[in-house]
Amino acid sequence: MKIESVEAILGCVGKRNQLLVKVVTECGYVGWGESGLSNREQAVMGAVSHFASFLRGKDARQIGRIWQELYRSHYFEGGRVITAAISAIDIALYDILGKSLQVPVYQLLGGKQRDTIPCFACCYTEADPDRFDELVKEAKALVALGWTTIRVIPSRFDDPKIFEPTESITRTARCLNELRKVLGPDIILGIDYHHRLSVAETASFCQRLEPQTLDFLEEPIRNESPEAYAALRKMTNIPFAIGEEFSSKWAAKPYIEQGLTQYLRVDVCNIGGLTEAMKVAGWAESHYIDVMPHNPLGPVCTAATNHFAAALPNFSLMETHQGPFSEFGAHDKSLFPEQHELVGNVFSIPDVPGLGVEVNEDAFRKATPVELEAPHLSKQDGSHTNW
Repeated sequence: MKIESVEAILGCVGKRNQLLVKVVTECGYVGWGESGLSNREQAVMGAVSHFASFLRGKDARQIGRIWQELYRSHYFEGGRVITAAISAIDIALYDILGKSLQVPVYQLLGGKQRDTIPCFACCYTEADPDRFDELVKEAKALVALGWTTIRVIPSRFDDPKIFEPTESITRTARCLNELRKVLGPDIILGIDYHHRLSVAETASFCQRLEPQTLDFLEEPIRNESPEAYAALRKMTNIPFAIGEEFSSKWAAKPYIEQGLTQYLRVDVCNIGGLTEAMKVAGWAESHYIDVMPHNPLGPVCTAATNHFAAALPNFSLMETHQGPFSEFGAHDKSLFPEQHELVGNVFSIPDVPGLGVEVNEDAFRKATPVELEAPHLSKQDGSHTNW
């Protein structure tokens, strides 16, 4: 079953662009993958185009062998652009193999270990004292709909120009302490700080929280320095959720082996596809670390992540932006007529061959990409900071 073509296709879905990779075999099977490197899609498209030149004629069933060739076939191996491209190709190859064998992808990963994929809900109202009533209304509405785990965003998160960490942490901590009192002890509550803080700022934030306020703190600082996270780990007992930026098993290694994260935020569209994600998840299992997948993209990413989650013994919760208050529009039914459906707060995986996603290719090709750039944030003094 030889590969005939590999093509990257960029289109706008809802408010964001999505980069799909289409792999076609000579016998007519079509597989779809998705890249996770948002706002840098042109770079990934260049990598996919380069890979396509030597993938033609390869046996599409040799997924692990192809992964190794894509990663090791040049001197400057790895990096997020390369692994985002590998991820999309890898996922598409699993889609093809599942279709050719007439089995869902999860069967290729060892079979289902659960029948549904539980998710956490995202609140889109900033955790800020000035927006407290609005936040409580949104959170209570989610609880009323059956959601038991809620993740919020910090104060000043949505400002497109300025992010002042010290201002954010003081306001966010005040708001979260009050939110916990309103929600009570039974709701799992987390926050995503989007790696916008330093070690000292994160420690200060955690010290301002009353005991048992937060159940997990996601990505408070950047992940380039495991040593920084090791220092931070000693300063707070709040569980960390880290890993959405990891682009290989090697990046994940210190966080797993040194106990620097309690929830591993693997992104199958960045880390190297299902092939690499399964290796990292197995490694995490040996250290009793649960996987909480990062899933911010479209239906292809959601489907691949659901199959991944279904096959794991150490799965926690799935991220989803298909909740009742999401305005992302990333799962447009006119572009993806068949996709995994969120029912309440869980996904059920369709028992069909491959990923279980159909792409309206003509419509997607007409979904003209938009020029998008993440906010280039500054502090009040004019210095650049993380988005």
